[in-house]
Amino acid sequence: MPNLQSNIKKLYAFSFLKMSLFPMAIITLFWKDQVGLSLTQILLLQGIFSVAMVVMEYPSGYLSDRIGYRKALNYASLLGVIGWGLYTIADSFTGVLIAEIFLGTSLSFISGSDSALLFESVKGTEEEAHYARHQGRMSGSGQIGESCGAIFAGLLYAAAPLLPFFIQIGVWLLAFFLTRSLVEPARQIEHPTSHIKEAWRSTRYALIENKKLRYTILLSLLLGLTSYYPVWLIQPYMQDGGVPIGWFGPIWAGANLSVALFALVSHRFHLKLGDTKMVLLFTALVIGGYLGLGATGGVWGFLFYYLLTCMRGLRGPMLLNHAQQEIPSANRAGILSLQSLCFRLAFVCTGPLIGMLADQVGVQQTFFWLTVAFSVTLPPASWLFLRQLKQKKAL
Repeated sequence: MPNLQSNIKKLYAFSFLKMSLFPMAIITLFWKDQVGLSLTQILLLQGIFSVAMVVMEYPSGYLSDRIGYRKALNYASLLGVIGWGLYTIADSFTGVLIAEIFLGTSLSFISGSDSALLFESVKGTEEEAHYARHQGRMSGSGQIGESCGAIFAGLLYAAAPLLPFFIQIGVWLLAFFLTRSLVEPARQIEHPTSHIKEAWRSTRYALIENKKLRYTILLSLLLGLTSYYPVWLIQPYMQDGGVPIGWFGPIWAGANLSVALFALVSHRFHLKLGDTKMVLLFTALVIGGYLGLGATGGVWGFLFYYLLTCMRGLRGPMLLNHAQQEIPSANRAGILSLQSLCFRLAFVCTGPLIGMLADQVGVQQTFFWLTVAFSVTLPPASWLFLRQLKQKKAL
């Protein structure tokens, strides 16, 4: 048990390292100015990145449940080293695409495995009741890591455009040495005669049979999209608004610190407000953030982006805790990866269209139209989720 308890702090540290993305705060500028990509190509690139994750997402989670979470995280770290290494020689759409495919596969091995390992490490102990708090701390550690990576990103990029990428290779080497020290928990591992049938059975359970899990996945998907589109649009938005390049790193760091802070206090908000008020708060932050970005612009318009990052921090631990309670141990990483797969599929279908819209009407106007889209889609998804929670409690 002490060994399993050591996993908790190591997973905090791994989350810090995996999110210490030194190139992230300037990546859109790198694609535009160094490689020569348009916003349509950038969102298409991220769509293909999502396809790579879609292809590997559920299989990697399913594999992780069978080979062990520790091995899956080891593979993820090595793939991360390769992906960022390829970025240092990429000079075209194709070169960037190949690097992104390696990084997408890396993230697909992490997706579900880290949260599943965290839950299995506390399961059956007094810490299980505090899983949401640990998940919040793990998410917060990741956002603090991204903030640390971002704060000097603009200066590093100005000094040498490839410098953030070389530093990133070293970060993933450290992550590999850390994942090798994790302890695999003892648990029931199923070895079905037909992996395809078992995968379909898990999919059917998550998306059809268990209504609470289904609507949790749906709401998580929509809220995930609300915080994901701006990741790729906020940098050109700030560039159009005249924000100095030296501000990009600190602004990105501030955004991720807000995610970290609200992830750390998410369980307290949840205890005080309850599910219904939390979901209403999510919706208000989304609509307020997008409306502000679409209506203001200029040097200080990016501040409305922080409303979306606050929502991102709050919603993760709460919705993940609801999902974890419904998932059997034997297929925990697989179903968590299935949830990520649904999100990636949604982005594949919509991301390039958002990029085309931004190229045609501008980023600021695109944020306005996204305000309308989420005002229409979030209320029914929230109602379905909350109704199922009430029915579950009534049983």
